[in-house]
Amino acid sequence: MTLLKAIIEIWLELAPWMLLGAAAAGLLHVLIPVGWLQKHLSGRMGVLKAVAIGVPLPLCSCGVIPVGLGLRKDGASPGAVVGFLISTPQTGIDSILVSATFLGWPFAILKVVAALITGLAGGTLTDVLAPDHGSSGSDSVPADSCFVGHDHAPPASGWTSFAQHSLMLIQSIRGWLVVGVLVSALISVVVPEQKLADVTALRGPMSLLVSLLISLPLYICATASVPIAAALVSSGFPPGAALVFLMAGPATNVATLGAVYRALGRRPLLIYLATIIGGSLLAGLLFNQLIPGASAAHHHDHSSQWWHVLSGLLLAILLGKSFADDLRHWLKKVRQPKTAVTQSVTLKVAGMTCRNCSSRLERVLEARPGVHSATVSLDSSEAVITGSASRQDLIEAVTAAGFSVSD
Repeated sequence: MTLLKAIIEIWLELAPWMLLGAAAAGLLHVLIPVGWLQKHLSGRMGVLKAVAIGVPLPLCSCGVIPVGLGLRKDGASPGAVVGFLISTPQTGIDSILVSATFLGWPFAILKVVAALITGLAGGTLTDVLAPDHGSSGSDSVPADSCFVGHDHAPPASGWTSFAQHSLMLIQSIRGWLVVGVLVSALISVVVPEQKLADVTALRGPMSLLVSLLISLPLYICATASVPIAAALVSSGFPPGAALVFLMAGPATNVATLGAVYRALGRRPLLIYLATIIGGSLLAGLLFNQLIPGASAAHHHDHSSQWWHVLSGLLLAILLGKSFADDLRHWLKKVRQPKTAVTQSVTLKVAGMTCRNCSSRLERVLEARPGVHSATVSLDSSEAVITGSASRQDLIEAVTAAGFSVSD
């Protein structure tokens, strides 16, 4: 099989379920009001509610951080926050559908069960061993954080909000989606089926440890990494090790660990890590016993149906347009003549909680009449705009984008 053929087959297999998952995410965004999560994740049963709500939410590693810390600021217990942060990035409607497609429904169902159990265990242990002392942490994000995704758009009609948020979800993981398809195709071409089954280090419990060591420091999107895991399983990687990869990878990365430490402290962070490590290893061992490696890899009929082809084309068009918009945005900034600059205005912006937020605000500001260039920094929460537009006009643009300007 050539690399191009492998890429096309994986893309066509992934596309329908990625689009369906994005549509489900848009529907959740329309149906769940902003602030509903904070209201229901405090007090008794907070951990259980946090995990039950978090499992189906299509939030990646970057998206779950501001949501989880925003819950903490608004009164959710440390245990509820830890349970939410453990369970949410492992699953999601889109991830579940893609996992079932590439690895089969038994794998997808067990992954959901493992996310539920580890989230409940981590949250309960946190509330018992690191009880709340009434401080929500000085580094929590503002109350107007992104909830159920990164969409800060002003109020819109239901269909408009649905479409905007569905597209935002795809855009937020587009890089990892492309990388995941390319890596899985490369593995399929370079490593013959069941070749890894002959490698001693990838047998039994040792394979779980190898997978854990690989996944812990990585920033892995739960959905985009599924094709990689499927390709490894087809090459002989034990299914339990693939489960460890898909559990530990999305739930652990430097950004998440740092956020948990700053907002909750050292003890909750240690509980968080221990639960993910122990839970993923136990789930991997159990899965290896329940389902043999040969049956874990989901074999596909490569004669794609018309709806696979249509979905693949639609997903490619959406991603292509998104990348093209970013390229035009970058070229505009590079080519802008500096002689046109008449003034510089710096605004302190509240409400940005991810790179998608800052990038989106930059595009909104640069589309404003009289704006020469705009640079928005997530780290400093500042927007520096050059051009002839007035300060009041720029503040109105920021507000219309769904953010606010602080003094």
